Amino acid sequence: MTSIKSICVIDDDPIYTFGIKKIIEMGNFEVNTIFYQNGLEAYDGLSSRIENKEPMPDMILLDINMPIWNGWKFLDEFLKIQPDTSITIYIISSSIDPNDTKKANEYHVIKNFIVKPISIQKVKELLT
Repeated sequence: MTSIKSICVIDDDPIYTFGIKKIIEMGNFEVNTIFYQNGLEAYDGLSSRIENKEPMPDMILLDINMPIWNGWKFLDEFLKIQPDTSITIYIISSSIDPNDTKKANEYHVIKNFIVKPISIQKVKELLT
C-alpha cells in the first residue's frame, strides 16, 4: 500500500504522537513507527541503529521545540554521523516563526516544513 516502511517521530507532545499512532492504525498503513521524545533520545536511538547496522527509518517527522535537544540540535548532530542520508525529513512544528522556516530551508535534507496541527489527509499524503 505504501513505499514508506518505517518512520521515526521525534516529538515531545503526547497528543500529537497519539494522533499519529491513531492515523496510522486507522489508515491500515503497514508502517513500523519509532517514537522519541527529544532530539538526544532520537540521536542515541538512531546512532545505535547505525552502529548495529540495523535498518534506518525511511522518514523522520521532526519537531523543533523540545526539551534536552531541540530539532535543530538533533539535525546538526545526526548529519555528522549520517551526512548523506536518504531519509526523508519533515519538520512538523507548531512554530510560526519565519526564522524557523528560513532555517529549515538551509538544511538540504529537509523536504518540507509543516505547521501543526497536521491533518489526517496530510499524514496520508506523506505515507503514500
